[in-house]
Amino acid sequence: MTGYILALDQGTTSSRAIIFDQEARIISQGQYEIKQSFPRPGWVEHDPEQIWETQLAAARDAIDRSAILPAQISAIGITNQRETAVVWDKFTGKPIYPAIVWQDRRTAGICEELKLKGLEEEIASKTGLVIDAYFSATKIAWILDHVEGARERAAKGELLAGTIDSWLIWKLTGGEVHATDVTNASRTMLFNLHFRAWDDSMLNALNIPRSILPEIKMSGGQFGIAKEHWFGASIPINSVLGDQQAALFGHTCLEAGSAKNTYGTGCFILMNTGTEAVVSRHGLLTTVAWGIGDEMYYALEGSVFVAGAAIQWLQEGLGLIQEPASSEDKAREVEDSEGVVVVPAFTGLGAPYWDMYSRGAIFGLTRGTTAAHLVRATLESLAFQSRDVIGAMEKDAGMPLTELRVDGGAVRNDLLMQFQADILGSNVTRTDYSETTALGAALLAGLTSGIWTKEQLLTFNKSERVFTPLMESEERERRYFAWQDAVSRTMGWEKH
Repeated sequence: MTGYILALDQGTTSSRAIIFDQEARIISQGQYEIKQSFPRPGWVEHDPEQIWETQLAAARDAIDRSAILPAQISAIGITNQRETAVVWDKFTGKPIYPAIVWQDRRTAGICEELKLKGLEEEIASKTGLVIDAYFSATKIAWILDHVEGARERAAKGELLAGTIDSWLIWKLTGGEVHATDVTNASRTMLFNLHFRAWDDSMLNALNIPRSILPEIKMSGGQFGIAKEHWFGASIPINSVLGDQQAALFGHTCLEAGSAKNTYGTGCFILMNTGTEAVVSRHGLLTTVAWGIGDEMYYALEGSVFVAGAAIQWLQEGLGLIQEPASSEDKAREVEDSEGVVVVPAFTGLGAPYWDMYSRGAIFGLTRGTTAAHLVRATLESLAFQSRDVIGAMEKDAGMPLTELRVDGGAVRNDLLMQFQADILGSNVTRTDYSETTALGAALLAGLTSGIWTKEQLLTFNKSERVFTPLMESEERERRYFAWQDAVSRTMGWEKH
């Protein structure tokens, strides 16, 4: 029997591979950690060769453990950390510099220069992004500027550049294919959303030759054939998606108005806006959700900087809990937070506020405040921050949230999920799969391969539990107003 899908999930801390069967069930997997390097404050790097070697090893492990033949795998789907950039020699395949990771801030100066040139509005309208070191274009420019001879070699056509998906595709196909998909391209600050192509004025602004960049393809389509010697069979690569878009697809948020929230160290929230690229006026990013056939689907995206990291702070910084999982039991020791509000702006505020000078604060303390109140208020901060982003999405898109589907470590906390539903006034659906990102890459590869129809996709990743709002609307708005008031008091704090 054929119809198995191999999903390659290349993340910030590990390379994973999962094989799914015809019912989209996991049958085997492999995983290897990858090393992060911090050569200077604010710099974060990966070894591209280690990324490739660990991803290859993880895939081989998954195949070995699956009890199926490599020839039974119909397709490969790739999902990856999105904004990490690699530049390599076109002929030897050797990287000319370590991969600069999405978290890296070294190109802040380049971003300031772009702002001084007055390019903010043009970049926002063309790419849907804000000027920030987060995105990969300035990382590529930095490598070309700082590696001796790189500019000259790039001009001669001797170098290639891309995000992690492009690096993996190039390696898998034996250097035959240099390609990326529309979701990863949309995170570079070089991709024109309206023309679906690299933008000449953006390339000129950063002096990046078009010739070193990958061909842009739709997310669902053939990206080449993985060579037989890697896995024991030639396998087509039939989907590529950035990790957050893959999670949106894995949650089967295929209709406009559907959204997902991944609760990790931060929160990553995406709302499907359909075939319209909605330009945000409320501090969000416009991004490509995926491209299938001739149709491109778009999403609004907002990131919360501190989510799970706030729960880690309760454990490691304050010693109020023994482990993150015990936060729910601790919070249940009290009926509610009794007016305590925690704003975990440890590194400033992300969407929709974008205040780098905001700092964390606790409000509403009384003599009766206990550790349980602080824990409960910290959990509630994750839900409040998520409502901030989703509220901005609803305003930008002009459509209400139909359902929030959730994944990530914190979603096992029933108290948090119930409060999230309460403070949103919308259903929150926790799904069966914890591996939603890999599932998304697999589902799109299967759809492209003809294994599943779009209607069949909706039968996968069913809800494990739906949390419905129980809080009265008056109480909901009173609590949210108190949150917004607290946030406003933290803004600009670092300037004092």
